[in-house]
Amino acid sequence: MSGPYTEPAIVTVGYEIAGSSEHSGEYVAENILVDRPKDHSSRWSAAHAAPQSKQWIRLRLKDLCVLKSITFGKFYKGHPCNMKEFEVFVGMTEDNMTEVLRAGLKNDSTAETFSLRHTNRQGLPFPTRYVEIVPLSAHGQNFNTSIWHVSFSGITEEAYVEQVQRKYNEHRENIALRQVLKHLRQRRFLTPINQILSQSGFQLEHPLVTSLHESFVLHGNWSRTEQLIRDCSDAGLLRSYRQSCQARTRWTRIRGLDADGDVPCRRGGHAMCMDEQNGIIYLFGGWDGQRNLDDFWAYDVAADTWKLLSLATSREKNGPSPRACHKMVFDSKTGSIYLLGRLGDADLVDGPGGRMGVPLSDLPDGPLLRNGTIEWRSYLSREVHLAEQMADAAARISQHLAGSAAYASSNQCSEFFRYHTRGLDAGKWDLLAFDTAASGGPPVISDHQMVIDSEAQVIYVFGGHVNDAECDPSKFSGMYSYDIRTSRWKLYNTTDAYASHPSIPPRFGHSMVLDTKTQTLFIFGGQRDERYLADMYTFHIPTSTVTELFSNCATVGGPDPCFTQRAVIDCETREIYVFGGLMRPRPASPPMLEADTSYWVYRYTHPEVPGKWSKLVPDKDPDSPWPQPRYAHQVVYDARAKMVYMHGGNGGLDLDDYSDDSDGRPPSGGDGADYDPQGGHGGPAAEEPRRRRNSRVRPTVAAADADADMKRLDDFWRLEIVRPSEEEITRRALFEVRKQQFREMCEDGPPIKALTFLQTKVSAVVNHDDPQEAQAFRSLLSAHLLSAFPRSAPGETASSSSRPTSVAGPSTAREDSPPPRKRSRSSSPARTSDDASIIRWERDPCEAEGTAPSPERFRQRTEMFERLMVFINEDAKQPDKDLLDVLSNDGRII
Repeated sequence: MSGPYTEPAIVTVGYEIAGSSEHSGEYVAENILVDRPKDHSSRWSAAHAAPQSKQWIRLRLKDLCVLKSITFGKFYKGHPCNMKEFEVFVGMTEDNMTEVLRAGLKNDSTAETFSLRHTNRQGLPFPTRYVEIVPLSAHGQNFNTSIWHVSFSGITEEAYVEQVQRKYNEHRENIALRQVLKHLRQRRFLTPINQILSQSGFQLEHPLVTSLHESFVLHGNWSRTEQLIRDCSDAGLLRSYRQSCQARTRWTRIRGLDADGDVPCRRGGHAMCMDEQNGIIYLFGGWDGQRNLDDFWAYDVAADTWKLLSLATSREKNGPSPRACHKMVFDSKTGSIYLLGRLGDADLVDGPGGRMGVPLSDLPDGPLLRNGTIEWRSYLSREVHLAEQMADAAARISQHLAGSAAYASSNQCSEFFRYHTRGLDAGKWDLLAFDTAASGGPPVISDHQMVIDSEAQVIYVFGGHVNDAECDPSKFSGMYSYDIRTSRWKLYNTTDAYASHPSIPPRFGHSMVLDTKTQTLFIFGGQRDERYLADMYTFHIPTSTVTELFSNCATVGGPDPCFTQRAVIDCETREIYVFGGLMRPRPASPPMLEADTSYWVYRYTHPEVPGKWSKLVPDKDPDSPWPQPRYAHQVVYDARAKMVYMHGGNGGLDLDDYSDDSDGRPPSGGDGADYDPQGGHGGPAAEEPRRRRNSRVRPTVAAADADADMKRLDDFWRLEIVRPSEEEITRRALFEVRKQQFREMCEDGPPIKALTFLQTKVSAVVNHDDPQEAQAFRSLLSAHLLSAFPRSAPGETASSSSRPTSVAGPSTAREDSPPPRKRSRSSSPARTSDDASIIRWERDPCEAEGTAPSPERFRQRTEMFERLMVFINEDAKQPDKDLLDVLSNDGRII
């Protein structure tokens, strides 16, 4: 039931009181059934103030449903007893409930609606019968918590809910049975496993993995084991491990020219899009530090050449005027380019033909216009050497705005353009709308985001500054869609009763990408007021459901609060790549550029379930090129070739150490260790290297004069995301197998034979250029051959030197390996004596007598087999967790 689908209608779900903790006076739980905001007694109130004792209300839904949201009504005015923080639990029974929400209420009179998690980690919806609300605190200190009114919304259609319940129960049975089968196989109860599988027709894992277990663990058939690992690779069973490995960046500077030897000039705040089918990248407009641009370029990837399509589109029929901070998308179905938005302040002039203003969104925290008066950020006004320039620029802008009535009227219209790249109209522009706001679309906006679903022929637009006559810096645009077939706009109400909470805070300079396979928008980062954001949301288009993935990505290993970062998505691998942007650790601090240029990858399995962030690290080659830090740049992604293209942007001030001809390398090497971001206008790279004093670059910006000195960029880059090849993953798995084979040869055979095997067969699958792997190879000699330990008796506990510690990943720690999964216990627990355990790992009746491994060897191979399972796709192998760990996490055992 995952992926695009049409759900039944969401309706109000009735309920009754199933129970509650002790209440105060007449404030019984039944009071919350009705909404009487002016009735002082129409509430449930706890007998004691939280958190002195647990408070709770348990509700039984009248209809089994997929519960979507909960709404809390309130008193007609603020009240100290109003519930502040709370938790919500749901379940099919009263004694088995799961937390689906933890949030807080405002102390006002406005009802608040919250979306409830209604799918598991596999994206499967689950049914609900009981709901428990647990207040954690009240707005008034030492006041008893009150709940005034509660209502629910969800899907109650009987056929749909029955299908959800059936699939969810099947999923739970599947999980439970797989856990039991893994546990039995670990303990060598092979006969019961065969009986269960034969009777149920159930499949624990991919047949190749089952054969691998038999060959490796039960028979010790090394040649067959290695062939099965290669077969697993050919069958694509190692791909998930490859995607989870540390991604590295391999940048290449693109130096292609047009027929006249030209390239697009330096700029920031421009727009790009890509025709992946024909390998053409389109670039339009931007701000070069002096004026807005309206030149239009196309880059041919295969030919490595630029082509100037138009020197000035404003001179063409229906062509867009010069602009910055706009957005373009490419429709792969029709070959059309759609362009929307611009920066309103970009059209200001100071005298005949002279540029006076600056694109405020191209600046980090540019000036604010309040009631006709220009105001600069407080930390900028404290810069003494900028005060005079700021005052002069503010006076000029204010004077111009006051004397230009035509300015306000001419900039209220939000034009919407289309450019044809194919067919009879190729090379022509269409003005689809003179003012999209007049037809239900967004007003004139800048620094918004726009994506397209070419298959569905729908464009989505979210956020951005509204550049109207008020010039209110706190005015932002919302979420819109544009149906290309019908030419109609739609405004999504992200605060409606079914999908409002958590709502997506309005913003600009953010990122937004579309997963077309799941019909989900990802929105993160950007700026609101003077605060940079690091939150992340998804918006499921078919159901208009908002899910907050992270309130602060930095707390879960992701990027810091960021502005004008750029992002692209790979829907096949379910990865989002994030590039650059201005950083601000604290709201009151000035914006900074990361000198080490942080690039990130976000991996997810299901859009509505939080995924994992990790950094994109540079290629190991110290001489490989590396772009300098920047913001207001543009990126596009070629999903077919798995390549990212990045152009231009704003490099801030004091970055002269990055030469245009240096391929972006810091003067002292590829890692930038000796690059001094505070060095200003220092000497050439040949001078004595300066040690880095700060890992961040502050792009100090003031008025138009200072803006002209900012380092806008014209460099063009291609990025390849590098991961280990499937052949490399296979080699690592073979290394694990041959380590176990070598260990057994040390225990069973003559030392000279084991040594020969180590020097030839094991060495052949070792990457000796990798320090960690080479050290692991060298340690095998002392760990196994030189120690010459005897094989443990069946009833003995293997020592730490004779039995490797159970880990979730390969024993060889590597920089590019995925992080090991946390485990709380060994899969084969040690025994203190024969009488102390019911598990003896003795030969199972189904094993052939004479070839079966000893109990200790079975345990060794089982642990090594689980190391091999790290390389296998999750859907093709046994569960990662052990049954004992699952029970321990459930609180059933210690």
